[in-house]
Amino acid sequence: MTTHKNFIHALLISLFAGAAGLAVAQSAESTVTLDQAVLQVQQETGGKVLSAEQRGVGRRQEYRIKVLTADGHVRVMVVSSESGKNPSSAQSTKNPPAKSAGRKEKR
Repeated sequence: MTTHKNFIHALLISLFAGAAGLAVAQSAESTVTLDQAVLQVQQETGGKVLSAEQRGVGRRQEYRIKVLTADGHVRVMVVSSESGKNPSSAQSTKNPPAKSAGRKEKR
């Protein structure tokens, strides 16, 4: 009987360890790295990445990526570290106006 109990005990431990390992593997697969976020933004915009930084927002991480698009716009994209969250554009500007842009020339 003791051998049977030891076998069941070992089987239960290995099942729990396997389940815990699977949960860790799934959570690791569901996160996005900074490099992956940069690549994703490059592919979606076709632009040149100007800067990329990681920020903590509550318990999760997000990546703020500034990109110069092919049409000359500077866009700030925010990508969540959680997979399945698409990047969102936080800002878009095209050649900001000069200091005297509000004044019209008199002829």
